[in-house]
Amino acid sequence: MKPYAPRPKVNGLIDENSPVSKYRQIREILRTHAKTVCQPGYRLPPERELAEGFNVARKTLRQAIDSLVEETVLTRVVGVGTFVSHPKVDLQIRLNSYSEEMVRRGMVPDAHVLRFDEVPASSSLSRHMEIEEGTMVIRFSRLLLADGKPMSLDENFLPSELVPGFLKDTPPSSLYQSLHERYGLVLEWGEDQIESTAASAEHASLLQVDVGFPLLRITRYAFVGEGLVDYSVSLYRSDRYKLFVPLQRQGSRSPRYTTMR
Repeated sequence: MKPYAPRPKVNGLIDENSPVSKYRQIREILRTHAKTVCQPGYRLPPERELAEGFNVARKTLRQAIDSLVEETVLTRVVGVGTFVSHPKVDLQIRLNSYSEEMVRRGMVPDAHVLRFDEVPASSSLSRHMEIEEGTMVIRFSRLLLADGKPMSLDENFLPSELVPGFLKDTPPSSLYQSLHERYGLVLEWGEDQIESTAASAEHASLLQVDVGFPLLRITRYAFVGEGLVDYSVSLYRSDRYKLFVPLQRQGSRSPRYTTMR
């Protein structure tokens, strides 16, 4: 999202004699503006400015914007503004690597490695991984991109004793594939915890969003048998993803999709 990109002028006039309501006319003007004039991430002028330009009450203007937000043409960020939406990728929870997921969707994955080192487990990390505080773990932090655009920040932690010599090679392009090929570790099952959070200054800079921008935070515990192999925290841009969660009534036939990424 580019909240401070120049705002292209909204062109279009309301026909006072039209049988079509004013809010519907404004909705179509803004839809055309978003789809043909603006790039994803452009911020619309403030509601007050738009209402004055169309010579309508802000309530009427807001009704038109609300309708486009529901259609995902626009995205409203409370306290920041209204933006032209990015196309969203459905986030299906599966035990696949990020690169596998993006290739499956026809997108080109890329990653900028931020950290690839060995660190002692902090008190918090030791609780999550159920290891002794100070135990050495591999830290692998990346900014993940698709088609050259920031999508998420991932930070993985692996018990060092499970992956001896892991740091001797260059950072892997696909973590799960590397674990399989080098150590025979095939992640079998996992648990994800999903919550919302706000972008810190550091995260906002990397993901190219405003400080405080809403993010999806997914904390993952991935296992081989009963042993934890990968603990990770991922921060996804909320304007780039929608969460897809298949549901199944207990005792019914299996769903069409697996429920783990």
